[in-house]
Amino acid sequence: MAAVLIVSSTLSCKKVDDFGTLNTDPNSATVPVTGALFTSVLSNMHALAFGPAAPANTPSLNADVAGLYCQYYSETQYTDVSIFSKESLNWDDFFGANVFAQPTPNQYTQNGMLFDLQTIIKTNTDPKTKAAAANYGSNANQIAVARIMKAYIFSVITDLYGDMPYFNTLAGDNGAVAYSKQKDIFTDLFKELNEAVAQFDGGANVSGDIFLNGDPASWKKFANSIHALLALHLTKVDPATGKTEFAKALAGGLIDKDLVMAYPGGNFFNPVYRYYDITKRFDYAVSQTMTDWLSSHTDPRGQANIYATSPVGFPFGLARNAAVAFANNNTNYAKVMAGQSESSTAGFPILGVGEMLLARAEAAQRGWTAEDPVALYGQGIRAAWDLWTPKGTDAASVAEAANFGNTQYTAYMGSTDITLATGDPLTKICTQEWVTHYPNGVRGWTLWRRTGVPALVGGPAAVTANKAIPRRFAYGPNEYSTNSANVAPVATQYTVAGDADSQLARMWWDAQ
Repeated sequence: MAAVLIVSSTLSCKKVDDFGTLNTDPNSATVPVTGALFTSVLSNMHALAFGPAAPANTPSLNADVAGLYCQYYSETQYTDVSIFSKESLNWDDFFGANVFAQPTPNQYTQNGMLFDLQTIIKTNTDPKTKAAAANYGSNANQIAVARIMKAYIFSVITDLYGDMPYFNTLAGDNGAVAYSKQKDIFTDLFKELNEAVAQFDGGANVSGDIFLNGDPASWKKFANSIHALLALHLTKVDPATGKTEFAKALAGGLIDKDLVMAYPGGNFFNPVYRYYDITKRFDYAVSQTMTDWLSSHTDPRGQANIYATSPVGFPFGLARNAAVAFANNNTNYAKVMAGQSESSTAGFPILGVGEMLLARAEAAQRGWTAEDPVALYGQGIRAAWDLWTPKGTDAASVAEAANFGNTQYTAYMGSTDITLATGDPLTKICTQEWVTHYPNGVRGWTLWRRTGVPALVGGPAAVTANKAIPRRFAYGPNEYSTNSANVAPVATQYTVAGDADSQLARMWWDAQ
């Protein structure tokens, strides 16, 4: 195993302390250090939500592209993605990388987050290695958390692409794997999450867990929460199954604490800090779509250094020359979160209580549960605000925190645009979900695709017919080079106006 770092943590905005380096000779190691592998996987969880300009050897699933499509972000100079030029993106950082290097060009290598998780499962299952692996937590507990993370990662990838290699992957197959239907993938994801939750055995907690501190109860709630969000994917295509699966997840218990990853510095930085301060890139800004919504609704998440550095959002979907001109004339345009002022060790939200309360409000409004959608809606907004309330004790932070107080909340909830007493309640609930999923572009884009909320439109320079917003990623070039026999027939089912593997095609759960 390559050298990896083991860190310890506490739940919710945890501080990761006391980094130690394990130098393990890959030529002599017989049992992988599963705790270290798990740390490595968790340290890159932000890549499932935001990861532009990721450094070398760091996973990137281009989740920021999804953030562009749902207009959380805008591009400031190279605007090809936001004018909807067709993107063909690899998923190799997550499984099945192709290394174009000597002495074996195009060599298929088993690496990435999914392979690491599969190694944890295999090591804790194999009779020859499971006893040694138990030094890092009970075998059952390690398998359970690895299955939960695998399901989470696979769910994000299929949300981006649609059908994909799923069953029988990660088995040393040199990358040639048959594609699975998204419907079948979702059926198995529900099964995996249910079985993983039931697999915890009360034994030693998992070590190397910088996310949930090895706590089985917290992992069960995280798994159930992902399960509930996936159930809502089925609102258009199979609401009966969605209702059943949501009920299972709700009965198991959803998260009751905001799950926020903190970073210790060193080689592990907050991704926003890394983007603006380490890579020194400024290609991404907060979209004017988002900043205008926050400003027009007097939402405190629109104040400086919360969702953005300023209320000057960047217009979405401009041609390159127009974008450069705007950036030059508006140097205070909104950077993501605190921009260059973001601390290297600041927390990055993985999943918030507000997101789950609003998901419950939507399910209740749809008649999937007997819960009160109005009460859950108000609780969800309050919890979402609490996540972003400035926590500092300096005068500026205290003043900012006051803007999140009860007086403003009462006024906000009573405004015509927010209250469920007028207008269409479901649209308002889904709009708040869109606002609250920020900065997770995958969730925001998924919400828009399955509900049409908010009513987004392409920018002025959009190159697609009728300025249509993309609904999926096209398969990456490495799939066509290493798995061509399997990808080619699947790509044709996503044909729109003669364009195979179209970004405008709808995947299974995004039914018309």
